[in-house]
Amino acid sequence: MSDEVHKKHQNMQPDLFDSEKTLPSGKQQSDYGVMFCDGASSGNPGNSGIGVVIYLTGQDMHIEHAKESVRISEYIGIATNNVAEYSAFIKGLEKARSLGIKKIRIFLDSELLVRQVNGIYKVKNKNLLPLWTQAVHIIKGFDECEVSHVRRENNAEADALATQAVRNRPLV
Repeated sequence: MSDEVHKKHQNMQPDLFDSEKTLPSGKQQSDYGVMFCDGASSGNPGNSGIGVVIYLTGQDMHIEHAKESVRISEYIGIATNNVAEYSAFIKGLEKARSLGIKKIRIFLDSELLVRQVNGIYKVKNKNLLPLWTQAVHIIKGFDECEVSHVRRENNAEADALATQAVRNRPLV
């Protein structure tokens, strides 16, 4: 992501970042989206959470043109960090599809996941293979889907949502 886009990502208007804001169920807001997602694990394996931010954008798929945004912060239980990363990715893909997004740019700070999804690395871990299969299946439902690696500092909001989910986990 360019420095200019990253600056705008950090300086968006507060109402766009309202974590309670959700779009009406089933209402198509945009054919285009940009998604950031991250998984967090306290221990490996350990208590884990996911964080996703989806911007509903114009045709140029730049977040500064976002009309709305959706956030997900969810505790997923005990998992490895890689499982948490895949879980965030899958949850975000499912949400993007439910919003009617047809063309999406996705940014993750997990280089392993990005390289596996883009076919650069094979998935050798038997616990990740079903998650990879599910993700690739969902991706096929988009007209266009670009998955790119982004540095962790450029994925701060998704990271914060994932960490928040772990911190706010239900105590049993």
